[in-house]
Amino acid sequence: MPTKFDHLWQIESGFVRCLTWLEDGTTVVLGIWGDGEIVGKPFTQTDTCQIESMTKVKVTPVPIANLSNYPSVLLEHMNQLENLMQIRSYKRVDLMLLRFLNWLSERFGSDTPQGRLIDLRLTHLDIAESIGTTRVTVTRILNQFEQQGVIKYFPLKRIVLCEADPWHYEI
Repeated sequence: MPTKFDHLWQIESGFVRCLTWLEDGTTVVLGIWGDGEIVGKPFTQTDTCQIESMTKVKVTPVPIANLSNYPSVLLEHMNQLENLMQIRSYKRVDLMLLRFLNWLSERFGSDTPQGRLIDLRLTHLDIAESIGTTRVTVTRILNQFEQQGVIKYFPLKRIVLCEADPWHYEI
């Protein structure tokens, strides 16, 4: 999606993520947004910010001058950044990954008989970039989670988080 300084984008349907890169090429995910939420370049000071579609997306341009709820939208962005910072601050990658899956299920999940469905179709690389680890590590831990019954895979890279309270998880 194009980033403009005088426009924001309201997501009508689908999911996007905002990201940037460090000098060494490391991807840093700044947030993931879905239906009804507003994203755009004016919310970041990062020169290399990119808004990337994670699914088929329909958006509507919103001139920043016409956004009457700018303070609440800005607070929503700050809250999301705080949550991602807390998740990425865990020392153990398994806890970081579990907290990330829980956060996704709270924001975008829906209840199913098996647990909370995260219908974002995230690749292991998408997840790894979001929590600051490698794809190989994410694959290994997700396989462990599946063997332990913490998650289930559904077709099209969808994940069901089976445990309601991930704090009881132990390795």
